[in-house]
Amino acid sequence: MNAPELADREVVYRGKMITVHRDTLRRADGGTMVREVVDHPDSVAVVVLDAQERVLLVRQYRHPVGEPLWELPAGLLDEPGEPALDAARRELAEETGLAAQGWRTLVDLYTSPGMTGERTRVFLATEPERATGEHERDADEGDIETAWVALDDAVRRVWAGQITNGLAVAGLLATALARTEGFTDLRPPDA
Repeated sequence: MNAPELADREVVYRGKMITVHRDTLRRADGGTMVREVVDHPDSVAVVVLDAQERVLLVRQYRHPVGEPLWELPAGLLDEPGEPALDAARRELAEETGLAAQGWRTLVDLYTSPGMTGERTRVFLATEPERATGEHERDADEGDIETAWVALDDAVRRVWAGQITNGLAVAGLLATALARTEGFTDLRPPDA
């Protein structure tokens, strides 16, 4: 399949975190189509799994959906050149005060490829421990609630529609599946 050619791009909105542009694309048959695209930084998320097979969930208010959601510790690659693993370690410490000894790449995904090219890497972090140093939450993270939940219970919450954040759903289900193979097929964290 041939990708259409970009014929025109108009910036519709430029904000602090996103840019919205309207692209006119020329198809191979000469016709055109218009797509609105949201440019957003790539992100990371972390499934923290302890020795009792519990995962750490965070709950925070999400304005676009008007309610608090159970999620994974996560954040943006908003520092130029920051490797995904470094961002995941930073976000884990900032949101939960934790670090981890073991890191593997769990899954990569596009969050919503019909409207944005944002890509997310979800890591599996094992052997959690208290993070060293100062890690302060910013104002947006001040009301984060955390809870350790058995992995099997978290999966049941996904099936019941109680965990609906896409990164959490993907990460939790991927962790449950990877566990059936003894976590042997996971890629290294810098893959």
